[in-house]
Amino acid sequence: MFTNNDINFEALKRKAYNGRWATLEDGIIPLTAADPDFRTAPEIEQGIIEYIKDGYLSYGPFSGLPEFKKNVAEHFNTEKFGNFTPENVLAVNSAAQGMFLIASYVLKPGEEAIILDPVDFLFKKSVEAVGGKAVLCPVDTVTGAIDFEKMTSLITPKTKLISICNPHNPLGKVYSKETLKKISEIASAHNLWVMSDEIWSDIVYDHKDFHTYSSVSEEAKKKSFTVYGFSKSFGIAGLRIGAVLCNDQDVFEDFVEKSNFNSTIEGVSTLSQIAASVALEKAKPWYREFLTHLQNNRDLAFQILSSSEVLQPHLPEATFVLFPQIKNGMSSDEFAKHVLDQGKVAIVPGSERWFGKGAEGHIRICFSTSQEILEEGLNRIIKSF
Repeated sequence: MFTNNDINFEALKRKAYNGRWATLEDGIIPLTAADPDFRTAPEIEQGIIEYIKDGYLSYGPFSGLPEFKKNVAEHFNTEKFGNFTPENVLAVNSAAQGMFLIASYVLKPGEEAIILDPVDFLFKKSVEAVGGKAVLCPVDTVTGAIDFEKMTSLITPKTKLISICNPHNPLGKVYSKETLKKISEIASAHNLWVMSDEIWSDIVYDHKDFHTYSSVSEEAKKKSFTVYGFSKSFGIAGLRIGAVLCNDQDVFEDFVEKSNFNSTIEGVSTLSQIAASVALEKAKPWYREFLTHLQNNRDLAFQILSSSEVLQPHLPEATFVLFPQIKNGMSSDEFAKHVLDQGKVAIVPGSERWFGKGAEGHIRICFSTSQEILEEGLNRIIKSF
């Protein structure tokens, strides 16, 4: 199901954008955007077909279809130690939109949000898009450990939000219950909101427990939002579907109102919600096989890079990206350009633009492809030097 023969390269070259097959010259292997190369689960395809058979594509409820909200809440409660009701769930058109809406709700222009460094660029972008200021809290690029003393020292009267990425992109770190509790204590002591981006929470290896942020303490439950999406675990990025969850019903309803999800101004395609709903209801067996394939790919990539003279990898606990350190002294941008020109492999440089200042000297490699493509791509990177 996840071999090279299962990849439809013609379809990818027509449809896979965002720095991937459709945007690159023939012959280049994209190990860039974190998007699987495999077609989505047959159950999801079938679910979409069944839904449109009667020919009706009417409005759904503004905050989301009941089955969508129910399935997301149940998924968090059974898999991630959550305590959500369907009424705590809002359907949004991507995890990225969820992050932006939360920043809009929590921050006034000039107010500050503490974000991790390095971390995916959308954290900074969503804060700045609403006129806020992103303040960087360093994270150890090997262990993923957060510097809590530094985090506390960054808090000012303008600070309103701490944003965390768990599991962490690009470091692949799963934050423990104890670490999350510590964040909740700091946030509570300073009356701050917390946003936890948990889009990667299904891609966790070695049967490691994942605790959704709001589950770790009463403080965590009170003033937090959780963001979730379906593009990583189920490969439906083009359907633009995610969710925002919040345990406090009064806060949640105010958030929905202020985010304009109480009218036709906002809202999510019913087709996308059906696809996501079917994913959680019927496509878990597919997802479990995908996860096994990814864990094998992770181990293979780590092994190949560990024995190279070019990159120093660290084994991710989650996600399907590696964030190895460059060994030869090149900058991240220079390295990525060299590998593209000489090895015909596209990767994401660990530059400030993509991950913040703390990412320099690293590159990000996506491994959600076939074993053959992955091996070929990694060997090309190594042999290009």
